[in-house]
Amino acid sequence: MLRFCFTCLFGLLSWTLVAQTPLVIHEKSTTRHGPEKGTLLIIGGGKVGPEIWNKFVELAGGKEKARLVVVTAAAGDEEALNPEHLESIRKQTGVSKVTLLHTKRLTEANSEAFIAPLREATGVYFIGGRQWRLADSYLNTLTHQAFFEVLNRGGVIAGSSAGASIQGSFLWRGDTRGAHILVGDHTQGFGFLKNSAIDQHLLKRNRQFDLIDFIRKAPELIGIGLDESTSVVVQKDTFEVLGKSFVAVYNYQSISGNGATHVSGNKEEFTASSGGFVLLSEGQKYDLKNRKVLPKP
Repeated sequence: MLRFCFTCLFGLLSWTLVAQTPLVIHEKSTTRHGPEKGTLLIIGGGKVGPEIWNKFVELAGGKEKARLVVVTAAAGDEEALNPEHLESIRKQTGVSKVTLLHTKRLTEANSEAFIAPLREATGVYFIGGRQWRLADSYLNTLTHQAFFEVLNRGGVIAGSSAGASIQGSFLWRGDTRGAHILVGDHTQGFGFLKNSAIDQHLLKRNRQFDLIDFIRKAPELIGIGLDESTSVVVQKDTFEVLGKSFVAVYNYQSISGNGATHVSGNKEEFTASSGGFVLLSEGQKYDLKNRKVLPKP
């Protein structure tokens, strides 16, 4: 059974806001959830299809201009330095300028020498594994700040599985004891997608109901659940689904029964759900600021 202590939730959120306030410098945001500049590519794990890799390369500036940094900490120390990670990214993207980034030492993550590849990067890719390892290595460091600077230069930050969840502000399934513990001993993500909690392997692992009660207790957050081989491309406060399966959006208004539809001509357009979540497929777009599905033109 999934372990989740709702009586502790507000205490955890309060502790997160006080004790884990990021040291990373942010200017006042004009967006509710998405990045001010640049793009997030958030992938639900499993086999990443060519349409997603092609979008990553496009957003990073194209095969000739892209400079990619692959962050491998989620895989654990032994696997993180495996050169096959770089070779796989080169093969999938066709990009030659790919650098591996890995450390477990905060002193190194806070050094200018370590973040030098990020100063030139047009794209960052977080591989899968366990998301708490990424937090332990980089949270609130100069490296964390440098990730944001990639976005601020108009670059792209992408990640699959654990590399998806770490992009949220609340770290979902971040417990060191296992992914079955939904709210655990690591609760702060990197916050590229503000005021959010992100789940992955959604339908493949029957996780589609897990975020409902959490968002009910934390209405200021939005929940995003991605199935395998599926992603969202986030620019400012809008995302578009890209991939083979579905993305679920968990919004307090929908969970509380305030979802709505509207009728356009003789066709009913679903712009929100009257249930625990709304499922979106490839090509559909979602307005994160106003929390509604955008009808197709």
